[in-house]
Amino acid sequence: MVDKRLQLLYDLLDKNQLDAVAINPGPALTYLTGLHFHLMERPTILLVSKGSSPVLILPELEIGKVNQSRISLQPVTFADDPSLWHSAFTSAIEKSGLSQAKIGVEPTRLRFFEWNYLQNAAPNANILGAESLFNELRLCKDDLEIKAMRKAILIAQDALQDTLPSIKVGTSEKMIASELVINLLRLGSESDLPFAPIVASGPNSANPHAVPTERTLQSGDLLVIDWGGTYEGYFSDLTRTFAIGEVDPELRFIYDTIKSANESGRAAGGPGLTASVVDKASRTVIENAGYGKFFTHRTGHGLGMEAHEEPYMFGMNSQILKPGMVYTVEPGIYLPGKGGVRIEDNIIITANSCETLSSFSRDFTVL
Repeated sequence: MVDKRLQLLYDLLDKNQLDAVAINPGPALTYLTGLHFHLMERPTILLVSKGSSPVLILPELEIGKVNQSRISLQPVTFADDPSLWHSAFTSAIEKSGLSQAKIGVEPTRLRFFEWNYLQNAAPNANILGAESLFNELRLCKDDLEIKAMRKAILIAQDALQDTLPSIKVGTSEKMIASELVINLLRLGSESDLPFAPIVASGPNSANPHAVPTERTLQSGDLLVIDWGGTYEGYFSDLTRTFAIGEVDPELRFIYDTIKSANESGRAAGGPGLTASVVDKASRTVIENAGYGKFFTHRTGHGLGMEAHEEPYMFGMNSQILKPGMVYTVEPGIYLPGKGGVRIEDNIIITANSCETLSSFSRDFTVL
């Protein structure tokens, strides 16, 4: 039997009127093969077409990985002399019968480096972006993927819970971030985290993508922590906001507003609805509270083997939600110079509704 994921790719090739795809190291290659490679000065490319078994072009030093692939592969290897690498690509193109094919690539991932080898090996081929194919390939998660994401969420939640006792007035953002990373790894996260944790206090919390600094916590601060863990290649992505001592009444008000916006956004999704429905559900709460102009980003994004992937939750997105799609709901209010609040959870579309996968307390918490 053809592997289900490979069969899905074959179906998408037909749907997108392509003969093949060329995939370099990244989530799509790992999704199909179970193999992990990294981008480096030596090219690695997987060629998949319906006319032949998948062909993997790779350095000789990586050949030991091939027998661990979840699908059958024809390896084409090359040694360290770059002058010989072109011949490996030429051989792979011949094996795959792609000398005059329409070959789709990931436009945000394939480098000019690999594109140049492909084009020189198949000058009569049409190499073009296949963004819609790759977006759809990993869009709906299967049971194994969802199981891994649930575990990534549990690891992340436990790691933050173990970090909270170290958070107090005088602790720096960098110290909190480092303690959180240690706890993530200690509790079973893979070292390839979805992103470096965001730890932002006081006025820094008004920057949605702040980077931890040496600033130390002060009484009256809001503290935003945005973090995630990794399990079997799948990510979690969560945010919670805490108070350091007694905070300004307006900051407490925007916290309560965001909590309500988060609840509304989490409840809004379902199969057959558009992604825009989720954004509007959260955004309306914030706008009704008078803070619409301080919510400066979309309500959420897809999640899986990448921290940001399809579907994206913004007001004009007519993409239909389907069972197996996983995404974040993360409304925020950011008051420049004063502070910000964001509460983020991970959601999955089920057969009849949606489910919030994350469970860390959203109650207003004073540390």
